[in-house]
Amino acid sequence: MQSSARRRQHVPTPGLPARLGSTQQEDGTRNSRFHLDLWFYFTLQNWLLDFGRPIVMLLLPLDWFPLNKPSAGDYFHMAYNIITPLLLLKLIDRSPKTLPNSVIYVSIITFVMGASIHLVGDSVNHRLIFSGYQLHLSVRDNPIMQNLQPSSLVDSFELLYYYDEYVGHSMWYIPFFLILFIYFTGCFTNSRKESSMPLSAWTLLLPSSLYYWYLVTEGQIFIIFIFTFFAMLAIILNKKRKGLYLDSNGLFLLFSFSTALLLIAAWIIWLWNDKVLRKKYPGVIYIPEPWAYYTLHINSFH
Repeated sequence: MQSSARRRQHVPTPGLPARLGSTQQEDGTRNSRFHLDLWFYFTLQNWLLDFGRPIVMLLLPLDWFPLNKPSAGDYFHMAYNIITPLLLLKLIDRSPKTLPNSVIYVSIITFVMGASIHLVGDSVNHRLIFSGYQLHLSVRDNPIMQNLQPSSLVDSFELLYYYDEYVGHSMWYIPFFLILFIYFTGCFTNSRKESSMPLSAWTLLLPSSLYYWYLVTEGQIFIIFIFTFFAMLAIILNKKRKGLYLDSNGLFLLFSFSTALLLIAAWIIWLWNDKVLRKKYPGVIYIPEPWAYYTLHINSFH
């Protein structure tokens, strides 16, 4: 009777990964093959559904998607909010080291909620471009806001901007990078021969790095990104003392983050003396958004 009860306690929840949150053996005892399928789908959907959504919104005729209706980019964002959590769960499922189920569930729920908040704010924000809104200026400094009556409506737009840029981004990206970090902690092997990347990983490296560059600059999440990067370095040093090495998946993540960091540095140096962008980003961390650069230096030419 007791053994039967013990067996029932370990029955996995239907529809969920059987090993999510289970206790794993020491690192290096698993097959560390490169997860090409997941990384390919992850990179592809990031470029199409996240980076591509505002571009699709601007390219498609306005008659197809009136300003008082969701744009094509909004539907891309909705698809992103569904597909990305599934891919993140797949990553966690393939990692031998995970947090308890409750931590994973809360992270995914927070991610979806934050991305959904961003969906609303970003939709209104980018639709305002058609009315003359300039992303390189603050909400209150925009010409269309200065003529808005009553003037208290500007406060409502600033609240929308706050939910989009701060609340939405924090709830979106903190669990996103947390899950990537959890996955990374399991990307170690005790075989030095397995500590290398196949050609397929090198092929995906630049697209992946460029996306992280876009994510950090447009999302204004450098602190979250650099904290995750340093945490990854700390894990590497700790595992190295145990005689463990990064496998191909861990190397892919590390090189993607490292290359993205170099791209961010190049981006900052290139726009270092831009007085207009300096005014919008006056803080210690000066990282202009690509779409702010677009409305300032590219869109003005049309």
